[in-house]
Amino acid sequence: MELEYIVEENNNYTINSILSEKFQISTRLLNKLIKMQKILLNGKICDTRQIPSQNDILKVDFNYSEDNSNIVPTKMDLDIIYEDDWLLVVNKPAGVPIHPSRMHYTNSLSNGIKFYFDSISLAKKIRPVNRLDIGTSGLVIFAKCEYIQECFSRQMSNNIFKKEYICVVSGILKEKSGTINLPISRKDGSIIERCVNKSTGHPSITKYEVLKEFDNYSLVKCYLETGRTHQIRVHMSAIGHPIIGDTLYGNSSNLINRQALHSYKITCIHPIGGTSLIFESKLPDDILQTCPKKGQNGYTRACPRTGHFSFF
Repeated sequence: MELEYIVEENNNYTINSILSEKFQISTRLLNKLIKMQKILLNGKICDTRQIPSQNDILKVDFNYSEDNSNIVPTKMDLDIIYEDDWLLVVNKPAGVPIHPSRMHYTNSLSNGIKFYFDSISLAKKIRPVNRLDIGTSGLVIFAKCEYIQECFSRQMSNNIFKKEYICVVSGILKEKSGTINLPISRKDGSIIERCVNKSTGHPSITKYEVLKEFDNYSLVKCYLETGRTHQIRVHMSAIGHPIIGDTLYGNSSNLINRQALHSYKITCIHPIGGTSLIFESKLPDDILQTCPKKGQNGYTRACPRTGHFSFF
């Protein structure tokens, strides 16, 4: 994992300035790299306060080991959607948390990623870029170094990193598409539950589109403009259409034993090279089973290979 840059015509920019402006490396990370002597000019450790010449070659080396012993490695059958030297994209099943905790010390997704990193001799901290609730399935991106994590965090702040979800909600929505703009805050007295609070809540925006309607529930695609904890779950409940199976913000369901929410699509820019990335994940069986099969009321089941509905 190395960044390389051939210096163009320079206007008295120092190496520090080039790395800060060209690669947008944070001051904290830049200071760490300097201390570790991981910044090279023409193959040699350099004083980053100096001004390089045209055609000089700058390299930043991220191939250093990090202590990740705080996470227990656990062998898992990871559903890897994409991988390169810089990032890893996996499809998280429902019922698996992303982070270890007292209740899930060895069976979180991070435990599985740690085992996988060990198997490929990658000594890096486990850095999930986006997060999903334990009962939510779908796409999770892991950064293989802190620079990539910084890049994706910046993309999120600039609304470049886009997340789309599919959910099944109770009832038939009057408006078939729209924007839910309701501030969300932590509910008083709870460390888990969130609520709409116009006085103390943080700005939270969810766009939605109804994909299909059934007898008394609807298949809905949601796009997040902000990323608050439980945002879709709180917003859909707030407009009177909680996600089926969501016992925290709605009710249990005989159709599914968890909230019917899936991280379906992520669109972003690769931090190295700037190419557009689009990742998609098929709907899991338990959500597919909530939708009528072909021939029942004329509805069509998802493609068994891709998991995508024909009306997407």
